[in-house]
Amino acid sequence: MRIIAAALAAFLVLPGVAAADSYWELKPTGTDARLRGLSAVSGQVAWVSGSKGTILRTTNGGRSWDSVAPPDTATLDFRDIQAFDARNAVALSIGEGESSRIYRTSDGGKTWQESFRNNDPKAFYDCVAFFDRFRGLALSDPVDGKFRVLRTWDGGRSWHVNDTKGMPDALPGEFAFAASGQCVTTAGNHAWIATGGGAKTRVLESRDGGRSWEASEVPLPSGAAAGVFAVAFRTPWRGVAIGGDYLKPTDPTPAFATKDGRGWKAGAQAPVGYRSGIAYRGNGLVAVGPSGTDVSKDGKSWKVADTGSFDTVDCAGFTCWAAGEKGRVGRT
Repeated sequence: MRIIAAALAAFLVLPGVAAADSYWELKPTGTDARLRGLSAVSGQVAWVSGSKGTILRTTNGGRSWDSVAPPDTATLDFRDIQAFDARNAVALSIGEGESSRIYRTSDGGKTWQESFRNNDPKAFYDCVAFFDRFRGLALSDPVDGKFRVLRTWDGGRSWHVNDTKGMPDALPGEFAFAASGQCVTTAGNHAWIATGGGAKTRVLESRDGGRSWEASEVPLPSGAAAGVFAVAFRTPWRGVAIGGDYLKPTDPTPAFATKDGRGWKAGAQAPVGYRSGIAYRGNGLVAVGPSGTDVSKDGKSWKVADTGSFDTVDCAGFTCWAAGEKGRVGRT
């Protein structure tokens, strides 16, 4: 989303938030880039990506990091990355026109294939997600009144614009937030798109691998800087949405909702303040944002676990990774 590309970078640095990191074990990366892309493969293997054309990979639990970005990409902002293992990954850079690109590696980042470059000035790609090692989706903000989706069937080696006949109309001002690489997620053959910016906050759901979509209103704050920033699903029928207003990072207005077979409903409790990332850790949840980390064992009650700033979180089993500003990465 265009606002996120500029405004978020300036505002989300909260110099006053420097309390003890009780939940996360910090893993120095040697970069000051803002890392909003994250893919946790295991407790030992993780990939992160972000500003200044940064892509890093660790294979030893964060003790050291390899800089593995494609050549000649220092001006790009890699807001999302999806890794299948230590060698295979797909990275998405955001921006208007040709700044939106997708790259793929099959040798741990030694070489990359540029598999997509946007040539439509009206498109702006935000996130990428995969159902399995072969089938995936990449999301653009609305083009001609509808969200645009790319699909791949070969692990990200080629991409094809999806027919928009199965996509509902976007609301005026509606878009997706490129804040944490979590505006699209998948479970089984289902996929979900998180939106904001419009008069209503919505999540779009596909039950057929991304061919067709249905929109549901979600009880989260809505507005030009507010909406759902991240969605996560434990199963195709059990999931959560989180967000808020990124211009009001400590606003106590609840911004968390749960989904079951009966639809979306506001969470009984919610983390206090804007949260841009969320992930399941077993049956529990971990949510992160510029003002801290919150954890829940049941998705109903929450407690503050850490006050350090992170933008995104991803878990592999019970090992979770988080990433954010100034090259900050943590593991727990």
